[in-house]
Amino acid sequence: MRKRPNAIYMVIAASVIILCIIIFIFQWTLFSPKKQAQNIVNEFYSYEQEAAFTYSWELLHPFMKERWSKTAYITDRAHVFMGHFGTETFEFSIENLGKVDNWKMAEDSPALKDVYRFNVVQTYQGKYGKFHFSQVVYVVEAKDSWRILWDYN
Repeated sequence: MRKRPNAIYMVIAASVIILCIIIFIFQWTLFSPKKQAQNIVNEFYSYEQEAAFTYSWELLHPFMKERWSKTAYITDRAHVFMGHFGTETFEFSIENLGKVDNWKMAEDSPALKDVYRFNVVQTYQGKYGKFHFSQVVYVVEAKDSWRILWDYN
């Protein structure tokens, strides 16, 4: 017995629709603003972990870059974490804390919208033993790229 041509077309159409829905969901979860923001935090701390402070500095928001020159940032990061703590690297974990609107980096900073907030815990094993730093990190899109901010309030 032959299948009706309409049934074959309906199966093909349904398959195409289901495939499109799967692709849409996949892209939304991989490329959502929240995921992009988290990826920047991961990239930033991966650079810091490797002592590649030149690259991590590039991921800072322009407001952050106003606080120090590139040279000062690189020198300070290496001096404090490697010099004082006696460690060459660290492990880190990232916890998503959600989205914030009208957030300010400092009292005198402009308010930013659509800011993502993460808690980053860095674990060091240094000459003074094992210790953890916990810092809330903020990420906002600036000029079509995601950038890191810290809270100075």
